[in-house]
Amino acid sequence: MKRDDQVDCRGVIVAHYGVAVEVAFADGQRCAVRVKRNSGHVIGDEVVIRGEVLRRLPRRTELRRRDATGHIHLLAANLDLLGIVVAPVPVMPPNFLDRAIVAARAADLTPFLVVNKVDLDSDVLIAALRTTYAASLPIFPLSAASGAGLDPLRAFFSSGHRGAFVGTTGVGKSSLLNALCPAIDLRVGELNDYNDKGCHTTTVSTLHALPDGGELVDTPGFQDFGMVAISAEELAAYFPGFEENGVNTCRFRNCRHRSEPRCAVIARVEQGVVSAERYRTYLELLDEVEASEVVDRQRSWKD
Repeated sequence: MKRDDQVDCRGVIVAHYGVAVEVAFADGQRCAVRVKRNSGHVIGDEVVIRGEVLRRLPRRTELRRRDATGHIHLLAANLDLLGIVVAPVPVMPPNFLDRAIVAARAADLTPFLVVNKVDLDSDVLIAALRTTYAASLPIFPLSAASGAGLDPLRAFFSSGHRGAFVGTTGVGKSSLLNALCPAIDLRVGELNDYNDKGCHTTTVSTLHALPDGGELVDTPGFQDFGMVAISAEELAAYFPGFEENGVNTCRFRNCRHRSEPRCAVIARVEQGVVSAERYRTYLELLDEVEASEVVDRQRSWKD
């Protein structure tokens, strides 16, 4: 695309190649713009280009993750949905789904659950997920390989949503993207026979328009999705299964649901409304968040 160096052109970053980004404009045209390798630009960023100068506009939302070493990575910007993909194989890491749901809600994203590979032995998994999460978020059982169950997901995106899929490597995110948007033809990896874990197949993040409406960001697969800068109060508010508790039913507004008097969540556990297993999971994540808060405070003191 040839641009007027004296006119601002507004677009969206749809691909990032390290030292260059691809920007798409409303008229369908695209252009590549050189950027510094650590420029901080990500897929979904709305930008204004004049000549060779790219200026990023304020972000509405950010999708971030903390990896196993504690480093924070910004994955995409200006999304409104986060699809969490699981499958019978490989088995998801402990508490992965709860972390992802809390992270999505804290980032102002609406989470939904995709159960891929339903052509495998998935009845037990689907039943368990529905029992635990059906009241908290939409669930889409489907098979990217056969196409079964894809139409409800297409309809979900068709009203103009922009989202991304997160999930451990091997659950079929690339296959799912291929099924929803065949024109992108992403490379699909096989599971490792030794440990049933997948091989990374995506190395460049890209944004794709879906044929029936909506957009999807393709991000590299990863093995974990740690909560980033989540406070204990946010965990208490966003943990799936606590939605019916409401914000004003506990005695204290900032109740962490651990041992505070007149805690509505503890009362619901004692009444059997919230299962003891779900409450134990919450307490595990609360320990994790509180420990992270201590580390972050210590780091800020050193700074």
